[in-house]
Amino acid sequence: MSHASDKQLQNRLKRAQGHLAKIVAMVGDNRDALEIAQQLQAVVSALDKAKTFLVTHHIEHHLEETVGPLPDHTRAKLGRLTELAKYL
Repeated sequence: MSHASDKQLQNRLKRAQGHLAKIVAMVGDNRDALEIAQQLQAVVSALDKAKTFLVTHHIEHHLEETVGPLPDHTRAKLGRLTELAKYL
């Protein structure tokens, strides 16, 4: 898997980019600090989700590259680790 061509990752990063562009415009328009802070939180959240997606898929890719195709029960356990990684 090439991370550069992964559509889900690109979409997540574009979402963060869109939020950030909105924040720059809001600051330029002297918008309310609360509104700006809410948009900043949206960027942080979008980047956190992109990071989690990137890391977990990278691990899965290299794990399969090393040991071969993963059985369903192993994928389920890996999915649980992915859920846990959201809290890092």
